[in-house]
Amino acid sequence: MFYEKELKFLTDTLKKCHIRTALISPDEPMNSLIGEDVVPIFTPEAFKGKTLREALNKPEHKMLYKMTDSFGRCYQYMLLYGAKTDIIFSVGPYLSEPLSQKRLLELGEELNISPKSQRYFEEYYMSIPVLNEDSPVFVMLYTFCENMWATPSFAIVDIGAEYKNPASPINEPTHSDDSLDDIIVSMKAMETRYKFENEMMNAVTLGQIQKEPFLLTAFSEQAFEKRVQDPIRNRKNYGIIMNTLLRKAAEKGGVHPLYLDRVSSEYATRIEKISSIEEGNEMMRDMFKSYCRLVRKHSVANYSKVVRETILLIDSDLAADLSLSSLAQNQNISAGYLSAVFKKETGKTVSEYIREKRIKHATHLLLTTHLQIQTIALHCGIVDVQYFSKIFKKQTGKTPKEYRETMKQ
Repeated sequence: MFYEKELKFLTDTLKKCHIRTALISPDEPMNSLIGEDVVPIFTPEAFKGKTLREALNKPEHKMLYKMTDSFGRCYQYMLLYGAKTDIIFSVGPYLSEPLSQKRLLELGEELNISPKSQRYFEEYYMSIPVLNEDSPVFVMLYTFCENMWATPSFAIVDIGAEYKNPASPINEPTHSDDSLDDIIVSMKAMETRYKFENEMMNAVTLGQIQKEPFLLTAFSEQAFEKRVQDPIRNRKNYGIIMNTLLRKAAEKGGVHPLYLDRVSSEYATRIEKISSIEEGNEMMRDMFKSYCRLVRKHSVANYSKVVRETILLIDSDLAADLSLSSLAQNQNISAGYLSAVFKKETGKTVSEYIREKRIKHATHLLLTTHLQIQTIALHCGIVDVQYFSKIFKKQTGKTPKEYRETMKQ
């Protein structure tokens, strides 16, 4: 192939960016597009029993195809001229936007992923790169197409896209020939913004949620650095910046990355869905309070290493074996020692802490998802649904079904 060197350069570069590429015969099974490491159950129905040629509507030369499968994974592919036969070059899978925790849970139930396997299922999605439509990756791909097909213009065919790509990320500011007065005003505005950001970060580090009215209610246009002309895009850009700063502030406050990643990912998705200035301001207030709550609830800075490790083991997977002996064995300490030090530092026994966490997680799933009650019980580490209902009612005064129906009214 005359473009062999260019193709190798492209694939090597994408590989370093953790983006999968493949050269596949059009007559190979459709699941070759996804990768051999994916279990059969995770192959969309539209893919099963079909070759690439059949499923991709007989791809033509000098056309770049974009496709989103039923699980939200995106691909781009094209037909290459081969020495003996044609071959398909594919890029993906990738995500056009992060999937929320709620969507991953519901997708797991749709695919009959067991609660014990849900963690690995979510890790699989976390391993898939998220690429915006104007990502440099696609600039490289389009340049390759231009050179290969010797044309600055070619068709891009979008097949069954199910998710919209988020708007473009932060753009670099452009500067005109500003006067000295303009530069001084700009410097003062920048100093004010940095002071404001530092106050917010310090408040989050200390979990001072009570400072929200003083810090965030009076948001104004002057608080934001205007990187682009579109005010909503500007709000989104600032939201991205603040999500990063507040996450770092909460980490400094003693919150483990396990908790930070969940909140940060959720806000990354919410930021791109902002449709008005007011919605952006409200989201910023919610973000500030959420990170403050994380510090208040999950800061382990004052606990011993043994208690910190135990809390993280429990919180990371409520469906795991969380018996006292198992938790102690994991840290090579005696169950008696763990029981005593945990009670002394937290004021609760290990079993009390686990029960409270499981019921709290159950209430969250009942109100935020459509998962069946039996599935929720499994996600909370309780196999017997009747026992789950019993302890849930003892803790909340309602059965899981009653709780869902009452609280959603």
